Amino acid sequence: MIGIGDLGKGFGRSEVLRSIDLEIRRGRVTAIVGPNAAGKTTLLKMILGLTRPDRGELTFDGVRVNGDPAYRSRIGYMPQSPRFPDHLTGNELIALMTDLRGPTTSTLDRELIDQFGLARELDKPLRTLSGGTRQKVNAVLAFLFDPELLILDEPTAGLDPVASGVLKNKIARSRTAGKTFILTSHIMSELEELADDVAFLLDGRVQFVGALHDLKVHTREFTLERAVASIMTSMEAA
Repeated sequence: MIGIGDLGKGFGRSEVLRSIDLEIRRGRVTAIVGPNAAGKTTLLKMILGLTRPDRGELTFDGVRVNGDPAYRSRIGYMPQSPRFPDHLTGNELIALMTDLRGPTTSTLDRELIDQFGLARELDKPLRTLSGGTRQKVNAVLAFLFDPELLILDEPTAGLDPVASGVLKNKIARSRTAGKTFILTSHIMSELEELADDVAFLLDGRVQFVGALHDLKVHTREFTLERAVASIMTSMEAA
């Protein structure tokens, strides 16, 4: 689905991404992992078309992304810290986003509204909602327009265990239905539960990309957290 070749990006004298080669495979859940300042956020912004690379190539279904925003209508995005217009209600926000999306919105996936029990909350101004409820609205918007690719940045942050389980189940069902996911999270056990593939970034470079099972075999570790720690430890020792 997404091909990335020799991608590089710098800000001033700081080189954030260095010769990134990566493939996000259709119908799979790819976890992007790495410590703070590894380049994860910059990479996601490039996939979303919010930041342009200094060099290299990024393709979506084999078509090079070069300033044409049309492909973004096929993406659902759940940012870590959404900034909603506080004076709008949840229903007004959904109506606004539907109008902005235009004729591609004939099929709306409202399943999470029911599963989160959000119907009454969506009539309230967003500024009055708790952080967890706003995060539920954030998830609803990501899935609402039946996208092919979903990019979820710390998706369960602020959710209680029941809501977190609802969202994880939704991700699993959608993946089975052929959707593609990119996930980031500081909770390694959560990524291990959901991910098929892992891309590990460190200092702006891809240190591993492949199936989660292969990462564990490569590092001889039994969990994702220990596998990532093993790679970081070996690089520090080198």
